Amino acid sequence: MSVASLIRLLSLAAIWGGSFLFMRLSVGALGPVWLIAIRVLLAAVFLTGVGTATRQTLQIKGFYKYFLILGLFNSAVPFVLFAFAAESLTASQLSILNAMSPLFAVIIMAVWSRRIPDIKTVCGLLLGVAGVGVLVGLDATHLSVREAIALLAGLVAALCYAIASVYARHAPRTPDPLSNAHGGMWASVVLIAPFVPVFAPSTAQLMTLTPVVVAGVVALGVVCSGIAYMIYFRLINDIGAAPALTVTFLIPVFGTLWGWLFLHEAVGLSTLIGGALVLWGTALVVGFDPRALFRAK
Repeated sequence: MSVASLIRLLSLAAIWGGSFLFMRLSVGALGPVWLIAIRVLLAAVFLTGVGTATRQTLQIKGFYKYFLILGLFNSAVPFVLFAFAAESLTASQLSILNAMSPLFAVIIMAVWSRRIPDIKTVCGLLLGVAGVGVLVGLDATHLSVREAIALLAGLVAALCYAIASVYARHAPRTPDPLSNAHGGMWASVVLIAPFVPVFAPSTAQLMTLTPVVVAGVVALGVVCSGIAYMIYFRLINDIGAAPALTVTFLIPVFGTLWGWLFLHEAVGLSTLIGGALVLWGTALVVGFDPRALFRAK
């Protein structure tokens, strides 16, 4: 991996780790559905502008079903679920739950291919489950019903990312990288739009909108969705899909850091140990070697 690619990888991890910070900042004023509706709309408009500026045509013909499925599982549902979870969980907890997606992808692939995972993969899955257990303290008396539901929502969101990953990998035909991100975001806009009138925020919520919250919403849509996807697909082109996925291991680091720095969230021992177990388990499952980050291209 070249120095430039390593910088892009760290930048992407910092941006996606920041998405949990921005959700925590903004969800109280807009609610999960409105927040994500604005996020995907801003991202879709931004990517349209990028496509226009670079004279790249969005590949739509023959990909309607693909975009709808990808938009459903890669953006619309997981974004809303994580935004809902952000009302109760910390940024560090959200980012650690996000790191479970590769583990879920392995389970899905094992079921799909009807192959029993090897012992290293099984150990990785068990470590991931143990990590989530440690993350919540393993004591139900300290976990409110709302927090338990939020935790479940975060896990389902990670599962959705895994489904999207497996689907995109095995789809008969896929569009070019920009169209992939672009089409998926517009599909998410279409999928979320019917729920916008139903889940409108109250007047009291809207009164809590501040310039900081508005800036967080814009950053969530333009930076954490639009620009992040551009960096991600550039990494895929430069170093390949598998090395680019190492960003999964770095997101919790930045998610925890941003939450501690800007929201003054306490980082307890259970968060550190649980996060370490989840990342260790994920590394075993996907065969991640940290030394690969520092090898010259």
